[in-house]
Amino acid sequence: MNITSILQQAKQHIDSIDAEALLAHVLEKDRSYFRAWPEREIENKALRQFQRLVKRRADGEPLAYLTGWREFWSLLLQVSPATLIPRPETELLVEQALERIPTAAHWQIADLGTGSGAIALAIASERANCHIVATDISADALAIAQANAQRLNINNVEFRQGSWHEALKDGEQFQLIASNPPYIDADDKHLRHDGLPHEPQNALTPGADGLAAIRIISKQMKKHLCQPGWLLLEHGYDQGQAVRDLLIQQDFSEIHTLKDLGNNERLSIAKQTS
Repeated sequence: MNITSILQQAKQHIDSIDAEALLAHVLEKDRSYFRAWPEREIENKALRQFQRLVKRRADGEPLAYLTGWREFWSLLLQVSPATLIPRPETELLVEQALERIPTAAHWQIADLGTGSGAIALAIASERANCHIVATDISADALAIAQANAQRLNINNVEFRQGSWHEALKDGEQFQLIASNPPYIDADDKHLRHDGLPHEPQNALTPGADGLAAIRIISKQMKKHLCQPGWLLLEHGYDQGQAVRDLLIQQDFSEIHTLKDLGNNERLSIAKQTS
């Protein structure tokens, strides 16, 4: 079979963009190769591998897990089922963090629940003088994050295993702390759709109370924030008011919530001044 017929067959089962991405992955070629050589025959071994991936994609497995890669903030990141797949909405957090970090700053920054390292590596790539501590409870996720840092030659990130504040040292303080924690209620129907069943559940939901992790972070991070210091929290589209209330309870100031490109409340920001 040639490239054109293989892609036509696959497009009966999955999106055409996904089909091309999977074939590009199998052949280790750019998509432009398909335009230049549409009649090129594909050997049986590659064809069988491609067909297996098409079936997995048709069954709902995320494309990023099938190829092993996802782009975030112009960084090509390795991902696996041990990590969440970085999403475009989270780039809002990076953007807002960078707005607060002076270009030449030598800040101490923490990224709690780093997963593939997306947030930490994006900030580190833009602020080379800063030192970023990236934490995660999962050793497997940290291994992926460390591999991403090494491949991208980003050397100003320190990786630590532990749950939220437990990964930080006594007395350690940061000018900015960022987190995209698990925030979906365990019984939320969204967990059963859009590929989410394939992603690590402990990175998606903290349990019955979707705000459980955010409660811990908003309370425990006060002692780890400088004065002044910034806390940036990604959360669910319907959690903005609840997160603002939690931050008010912890005596943060300048509390506000920003919307993502889908016009959903997605990121709450607060400042510690006392």
